[in-house]
Amino acid sequence: MDDETVGPDLHPIEGTRERRWRLAIGADDESSSALSQEDRRLSAALDALYGDGSGDAGDLRKRRGGLGRSAPRVAQWMGDIRSFFPEQVVQVVQKDAFERLNLKQMLMEPEFLKAIEADVNLVADLVSLRSAMPEKTKDIARSIISDIVAKLMQRLEQKTAEAIRGALDRSRRTNRPRQRDIDWPRTIAANLRHYQPDHKTVVPEKLVGFMRRQRRLVDLDEVTLCVDQSGSMASSVIYASIFAAVMASLPVVRTKLVCFDTAIVDLTDELSDPVEVLFGVQLGGGTDINQAVAYCAERIERPTKAHFVLITDLYEGGNGQELLRRLAALVRSGVNVVVLLALTDQGRPGYDSSMAGSVAALGVPVFACTPDHFPDMMAAALRREDIGAWAAGADIKLIRPDSETPSAAE
Repeated sequence: MDDETVGPDLHPIEGTRERRWRLAIGADDESSSALSQEDRRLSAALDALYGDGSGDAGDLRKRRGGLGRSAPRVAQWMGDIRSFFPEQVVQVVQKDAFERLNLKQMLMEPEFLKAIEADVNLVADLVSLRSAMPEKTKDIARSIISDIVAKLMQRLEQKTAEAIRGALDRSRRTNRPRQRDIDWPRTIAANLRHYQPDHKTVVPEKLVGFMRRQRRLVDLDEVTLCVDQSGSMASSVIYASIFAAVMASLPVVRTKLVCFDTAIVDLTDELSDPVEVLFGVQLGGGTDINQAVAYCAERIERPTKAHFVLITDLYEGGNGQELLRRLAALVRSGVNVVVLLALTDQGRPGYDSSMAGSVAALGVPVFACTPDHFPDMMAAALRREDIGAWAAGADIKLIRPDSETPSAAE
C-alpha cells in the first residue's frame, strides 16, 4: 500500500493500522484520512447494521420502516454488502440484518427479494411470511424458492440417489448395467490399461455394474420422515422436504413426509413438486411430537421393512412419557428408528438434553446431521447397519443414553 492510498500525513504502516481500526470500530470515518472512498462505503454498509445508534447509522436503525420501504436504498445496501464480502459472509450479514434491524418486513417488497442473496434461511423466511405477502410478492417469492430448491436438488440429488440405490442388493453384478447402476470405481479399475495419455482419461471397454432386482411394491422399504416444523427447525424442514422429494422419485423405496407442530400436515402426496411441499409447510407454532409419532405409527404397514426418521429438537409440548412409550413400541415392533436433532449445515443445535438422553436409552440413535451426511446415513439405515458405528466413522457424536430412564420403554 502506498502513501497516496493511506493519506499524505500517515506513514504506510501506521495508515494501514489506522484503516483497520477505523473499519473495526466505525468511528469518525469522514474525518479520517486513512479511509479511501471505497472504505467509507464499506464502513457505511456495516454501520447500517452494526452501528451504535449515533449519526447516520443510528438514523437507519431508527427508521426501520423507512429503510424497508425504500427499495433503491435497500438494493444499494445489499449490493454493497455483496461487493465487499464473499457469499458465505453475505449470508451471515444478511441473517444478522433480519435479527438486528427487523428486516423481515422488507421481504414484503419485491425489489428487496430481487436484490437479496438467496439461501436456505431466505426460503424459511419466505415460507413463514407467505400468508402476509401481497400477491405480486408471492409470485416473486415462489420464483426465488424454486430457484433455491433447484440448486439444492442439484447439490443433493445425485448423491442421495446413488447412496439409496447402493443400499440395495449389490451381490449380483453385470457387464451390461444401466447407466445409473454402473459401479464407477470398479469400472475404472477394470479399465486402467485403457488409459489415454493424450486425453488424460480412461476409455472403458468393459462396464461393471449392479444387477437390478425386480421388486414388488409390497416388498419396498418404507421411509417416513417426520419433521418438526416449529420455528427453531426451519432449515431442517427445508432440507428434509428436499430429501423426501428426491427419495420419492426413486422406485426403490416408499417415502412419506409428515410435518408437525401442534397440528399434523401429511405432505406425501405433494412430493412430486418440492416447491409445493414447502408452500404446504406451516413454520412456527408449538410442538406435539407424541401426536405426530402416533399418526406415523398408525400408517406403518410393515414394521420390519420400515424406517422412521424423526427430525426434531425434542422440546415436547405434549405428553413426554407417552412419546417415549410410543418410540419404544416402534423399536420393539422392528421399525428402524432414528432421531435427528437437526438437519442443517449449522453447528451444534439446541435441543432438550434430558429428552434426548431418554430417547437414546431406548436404543434409538440420536444426533444432529448435515445435509451432506444424510444420504450416507439413510443408506446405512436401509442396510440395517449399526447407525452408531456409522456415526462414529463419520465423526458424528451421538447423544449418550440417560441411565435413569430405561423404564420409559416399558
